[in-house]
Amino acid sequence: MLRGGARRDQGAYAGADRTGGDPLDAAQERRVRAVLALGGVPQADLPDGVQQVRLRLLERAASGREAPRDVSAWAAVVASNLAMDWHRAKRRQERLGERLASLRAPEHPSGEETSVLSLAVARGLDELPDAQRQVLILRFFADLPVRDIAGELGVPEGTVKSRLHTAVRALRRRLHEDEVV
Repeated sequence: MLRGGARRDQGAYAGADRTGGDPLDAAQERRVRAVLALGGVPQADLPDGVQQVRLRLLERAASGREAPRDVSAWAAVVASNLAMDWHRAKRRQERLGERLASLRAPEHPSGEETSVLSLAVARGLDELPDAQRQVLILRFFADLPVRDIAGELGVPEGTVKSRLHTAVRALRRRLHEDEVV
């Protein structure tokens, strides 16, 4: 029985390579969704996770590498790795948000401290390239999630995250140079 399942799995893999068909059958897709959901990925992100698994399987087939022995198991491992990546990215974003929030609203700042910080942040924002300033403002001042920013700007989420990371580093460096923080 296991051999038959492995052959069927490899057949789906080979079919996706030759015909461009779906490399995951319905049962494999359900398993991937379950692994992602159990890994803590929100319901709204499950379709993206399934597509990522499909994409990786198609890339593997296109590169000419040998089919996984059991596509279903391979897809479950990839889904598990994607869930871990999702959590890492979420933690990074939360830490970044906390750091920026602490810059925005220091505890009991005096009027002078607030003015100095505001001026330094404004100068730092002015020095950023337009694309970086735009995502920084949308994320931390307009409080939009990365997915919404990507949709509004028509760029991938990874591009938004990259721009945010670069902008925050540059702004942090500027505030340290000015000895504001």
